[in-house]
Amino acid sequence: MAETDPAETDPAASRPRRSRGRGRLTLIVLPSLVVVPGVFGFLALTGGFDTAMEQGPAPSQSAVSNVDASYVPWLRKATADCTGVTPALLAAHIDQLSGWQEDTASLSEQGVARFTDADWKTWGGDEDGNGSSSPHDTVDAIMALGRQDCSLAKKVTALRTKGTVNGEVPDLTLAAYAAGTDEVKKAGKIPEAARKFVAGVKKRLPQYDALVRETPEDSDKAPGALLAHPVTTRTVTSEFGSRTHPLTGVTKLHTGVDFGAPQGAQVSAARDGRVEFAGMTEAYGNRVVIDHGTLDGKRLETTYSHLSALQVTVGQSVTAGSPVGLVGSTGLSTGPHLHFEVLYDDQYKDPIAWLGSGD
Repeated sequence: MAETDPAETDPAASRPRRSRGRGRLTLIVLPSLVVVPGVFGFLALTGGFDTAMEQGPAPSQSAVSNVDASYVPWLRKATADCTGVTPALLAAHIDQLSGWQEDTASLSEQGVARFTDADWKTWGGDEDGNGSSSPHDTVDAIMALGRQDCSLAKKVTALRTKGTVNGEVPDLTLAAYAAGTDEVKKAGKIPEAARKFVAGVKKRLPQYDALVRETPEDSDKAPGALLAHPVTTRTVTSEFGSRTHPLTGVTKLHTGVDFGAPQGAQVSAARDGRVEFAGMTEAYGNRVVIDHGTLDGKRLETTYSHLSALQVTVGQSVTAGSPVGLVGSTGLSTGPHLHFEVLYDDQYKDPIAWLGSGD
């Protein structure tokens, strides 16, 4: 009893992300010198050719050893207030785009983050206070790409909150960068055109996790009973984890846990917080999303889906145990139940590890 991947059918309204195909080469300009003879030898040594398809260049080896340690604080600063984009993800994104190399054969995309003039006008700025704003200034480029990625993360988070798209925010953010937010919305998930780009960034991610980590943490440690049970019934009819959807037949991550409960049973807030979304969605039916603020510096949210009725409105403050809605079977559902999700640091977590055993 649960939902499938939501997918909107509204046509895309905005221009998709620009293609990152091979640029036209006429000459290479170096400081005080124009080099025409030997151009191909120079490019062979510097990796100047763009080799990838629309998803962007994919350097053949890691660029971690080439990243100056002085950039790490800027990677952290660029993503400090951004849910879903980490310093490591931003670093891996840049690696995927350029291998952290300034040189490029493209005449339109500049610097390690490969900004066009038009995009730089939107996202660029003088971040290091040296008196100029340039995509060729690596600090400026890091901060600009961070702003762009964080903006995309907010957009896909809003779509996911409404049940319009399904997936992890970092993956959806990268997909929106590569293919456009409207393409992600139309697909309801990572569109096919962005899959290669997303996979390329994620392949580079582990090496940057080690580079930017400030303190080691045990990410698998169970948090304990930090949430109250959202329904009196404790019968689990579908656990968190991979499963085949009973209606669609698609095997994928079941992002929450289903509690079997009678139609109209009371659903309550699992923790104090603020209602971020309350409304009807295609797959989740009547859905409530509550933002519980931060825990150890990371955002905590819970969701309540397939409700027969809503008892809260957006912006309303709630306390643990206060009513949010009634159990139902709206949306893609085979019978009355509550689909309950926990998102911590924008990642789906097994709710059972967060719930107490008592009332």
